[in-house]
Amino acid sequence: PAPQPGANPAVLTLDAAQAAPATAFRGATALDSYRALNCLTSAIYYEAGNEPEEGQRAVAQVVLNRVRSPLWPHSVCAVVYQGSERTDLRCQFTFSCDGSMTRGSDRQSWARARRIAQEALSGKVYAPVGLATFYHTLAVRPSWAPSLRPVAIIGAHIFYRMPGFQGAPAAFRVAYSGREYQSGPAPRPWMPAPVIASPVYDWAKADAPAILPVPSVTRPPEDEPALPESTIRPEYRNSGRPRI
Repeated sequence: PAPQPGANPAVLTLDAAQAAPATAFRGATALDSYRALNCLTSAIYYEAGNEPEEGQRAVAQVVLNRVRSPLWPHSVCAVVYQGSERTDLRCQFTFSCDGSMTRGSDRQSWARARRIAQEALSGKVYAPVGLATFYHTLAVRPSWAPSLRPVAIIGAHIFYRMPGFQGAPAAFRVAYSGREYQSGPAPRPWMPAPVIASPVYDWAKADAPAILPVPSVTRPPEDEPALPESTIRPEYRNSGRPRI
């Protein structure tokens, strides 16, 4: 569809889907709230850090839509880092398992992502994305895309909702657990280094090693030197003998 006059050029609506209900995501403790904010900020920053603000709000809404759906975990961090322990790049949000988090963050961009995350957790709904729970960049075409309903193109991403009941408002009634038990990617399983077996030496087929004879060493006979003549004076030659 052609964009309407006065419409936001960063948003192209493809489906007039109902927006998610306004919900505040409050942690059970201050630590839970802190972790939820950090996890959502990371998702916004690494998934849409170069996007306009509309694109970042859309990513935040997808994360929170999943939290309210029965098909995903019911905490913000568990949704963001689902599958992050995998090594085949098949985690739910690619940044959590492809090494993106090892690069440094830009302070100003991080602050903007954190502000958007805080507003979303406080109950600010981004309506153009509706009840979307999937998205991908316009540069790729995943195999799962044709089975979903496209909702909108926002920035460099296209957003989808599930067909049927799972994409309807009635499916998004699961309460936020309020507990955040992780604050980053899940640890990857330790894989021991492969053991390289030494080649087996078949002594039966191998030639026996040659045994070299030990060379004999012969010395020419040497004449024993003659004892020197005694220099003891005659009167002392019998000294030391016992007296009988």
